[in-house]
Amino acid sequence: MDNRGFTGSNGDMYRGAGDEAEPRGVRNGRDKGNHAVLELHENHNNHNTTTASVVSEKMELENPLLYAMDDKPPWYMCLTLGLQHYLEMIGATVACPVILAPALCMLDDDPDKANIISTLVFMSGIITIFQTTLGTRLPIVQGGSFSYLLPSLAIMNLPQWKCPDDAVISGMGDDERRELWQVRMREIQGAIIFAALFEMIFAFTGVIGYLTKFITPLTVAPAIGMIGLSLFKNVTVQMGKNPAVGFAMLGLLILFSQHLKEIKVWLPFGKRDAEGRRKKFPLFQVYPVLLALILVWGVTAILTVSDALPKGDPARTDYKIKILDQAPWFRVPYPFQWGWPTVSIGAVIGVLCGVMTSTIESIGDYYACAIVAKASVPPAHAINRGIFMEGLGCVLSGFWGSGNGSTSYAMNIGTIGITKVASRRVIVTAGAIMILFGMVGKVGALFISIPDPILGGLFCYTFPLVVAVAIGTLSEICLESSRNIFIVAFAIFGGLAVSEWAQANPTAIQTGSADMDSIFQILLSTGMFVGGITGFILDNTVPGSDAERGLARRKLAEEAATISGDPTYDIPLVMGYINKAKWMTLLPISPTYDPTRLSSIWGQIFGKRCAGGEAREE
Repeated sequence: MDNRGFTGSNGDMYRGAGDEAEPRGVRNGRDKGNHAVLELHENHNNHNTTTASVVSEKMELENPLLYAMDDKPPWYMCLTLGLQHYLEMIGATVACPVILAPALCMLDDDPDKANIISTLVFMSGIITIFQTTLGTRLPIVQGGSFSYLLPSLAIMNLPQWKCPDDAVISGMGDDERRELWQVRMREIQGAIIFAALFEMIFAFTGVIGYLTKFITPLTVAPAIGMIGLSLFKNVTVQMGKNPAVGFAMLGLLILFSQHLKEIKVWLPFGKRDAEGRRKKFPLFQVYPVLLALILVWGVTAILTVSDALPKGDPARTDYKIKILDQAPWFRVPYPFQWGWPTVSIGAVIGVLCGVMTSTIESIGDYYACAIVAKASVPPAHAINRGIFMEGLGCVLSGFWGSGNGSTSYAMNIGTIGITKVASRRVIVTAGAIMILFGMVGKVGALFISIPDPILGGLFCYTFPLVVAVAIGTLSEICLESSRNIFIVAFAIFGGLAVSEWAQANPTAIQTGSADMDSIFQILLSTGMFVGGITGFILDNTVPGSDAERGLARRKLAEEAATISGDPTYDIPLVMGYINKAKWMTLLPISPTYDPTRLSSIWGQIFGKRCAGGEAREE
């Protein structure tokens, strides 16, 4: 390799052996015309390779992908890897309706609880497929969000929605009990629908894409990192129900994904080499979750049958058997299954705060997923389209009555980093599995009945991956800058401290308005919102160069992707029409979106008005 700097496929600069060292995150070789990086490649490469097409040799050696985004793994790998993604998202997705159910005044053994869970899983599958094929087109899983759960709980905590005593509920008839929780569900449905409409409008008009100019890794890293850090209590509670089983699950996950990841085994199926022999397959690296789950779940089943685990132990496989017994074999969720949604301004404002939090989180996930999947930096139109698709998914979820919205799952992005499989086909398969299991109640209930200690071990493995994704986004900024170090550290610490204080003092905020009290309580109790907004404010007020903030690197990567005609974020099948339709260049969600053309049109309009006004004055 000659002594030259070169740009990786994710926009990262790497120095050759003869280059002078400079602060991490600062690009060199940039001339007045911003073309020095491209010219640098052309001067040292007779093939005139553009920046976007040059792949970093360092990244190829350290982090090679088994399957890239456009690759098509065999059907059996798509099926098993899709199932693995489903198993990782199902715990967090199921947790949302399980936590919400008591606030809806549902009894523990209410069979409709399983129907709500199936509806949320069903809608998550649909939105995942929409996002991967038409949205950002990144391999990213969608699912229920705690960003929508917290506002929903705050709404149900208002005096008019307080639940009657358990004795009163138990004395009601079936129809009365059903109407008791359904009227509350309809209130949440209406709030989610109208709050998500604002999200769609912001994305369709390009407001979201414009805001990305001010959202750097110093905003993204604290927001995503707080997701993993703030959930440690949930992990300890789950694992504490049977620490031996929980740590057994965690230990196997670490063993398979880290210690045994280099070990490859022969399989009776798979690719063949040039000599016709079966290639060895990195089984433990690709399927750590599936292998660990099968082993630990199987052992707990044996211990349950032999009564080695005492009755009532949460690690027993029959501990949640009631869910499996009550689940229907086949049920297709449908719109307005709980009745027509109702709307109140206070509830919409509360959920709108959740939409803001979810949007910041998802934007960070897009950038993080692009890095992990070795893709170019997501352009503004892809981010606009991704948030638009999430907003559409939330509106549909409100119609179907899932009791929650939709957001991108950072833990599944971390899984891509572990398995090195970033194929879109795998994520689409995962979405299809969600849809299928959402309709086949017994199959979905089987996975929902996974013992809590096993889920605790799984969460203890996946939530740190969320933090790892957050740390990875910081590679775009200069970490030798005291400014950046302070902002990241303060934002994370502030997110932890303020959210803990707000949760410990729920009545401390007194504005004179119950609705405003609820809104502030929701915001301050959400660590990812506090951490993200703190990083956002400091990053955009404390002086710092574009190179320090990572904006210079992002801009060069976007320019390189544009010059090379990178098709990663193009919409399939319809690009021929989109390229021909000039009006599509005015849509912020279009792959051909040209903000300069839109600006010139507005300039002409306002120019004519100004000219007309001057004429009238004369």
